[in-house]
Amino acid sequence: MKKVLIALDYDPTSQKVAETGFSLAKTMGSEVILMHVMSDPVDYSSMEYSPRLGFIGYKDTGKLQLESIEGLKNESQQFLDKLKHHLGDNSIQTLVKDGDCAESILKTAKDLHIDIIVMGSHSRRWLENIVMGSVTEKVLHHTSIPLFIVPTKKHD
Repeated sequence: MKKVLIALDYDPTSQKVAETGFSLAKTMGSEVILMHVMSDPVDYSSMEYSPRLGFIGYKDTGKLQLESIEGLKNESQQFLDKLKHHLGDNSIQTLVKDGDCAESILKTAKDLHIDIIVMGSHSRRWLENIVMGSVTEKVLHHTSIPLFIVPTKKHD
């Protein structure tokens, strides 16, 4: 396993997913690539789902750049850069893509010859899973690349 792709969304559990994936990669001596896919700019307008909340070390530096797609990409890149700094490894690569999350993850994994994909699995209400589907489930069903799923559900 030479290359590990860690796919991160805008959920506050992104830090756990990144740390777990990074630990796995370092154990195997693998190259690490952090990736964030922007699928719907509207998601970023809610502070509940802001990329700022996806990482404890990512302090609020002011108003989100919601005026343009480029501003959102810059915000997402800053999020990944801060997370890279938190993990303490300058050799980590970062990627911000846009489009369908599952398709972007699958295409990137194929194009970069990724050996394992690391993703989180959120526990959502059953109706949300039926209506929206699950990115992790879509990736699981459409890849031949091993998938390491980090459960992120908070236990009471």
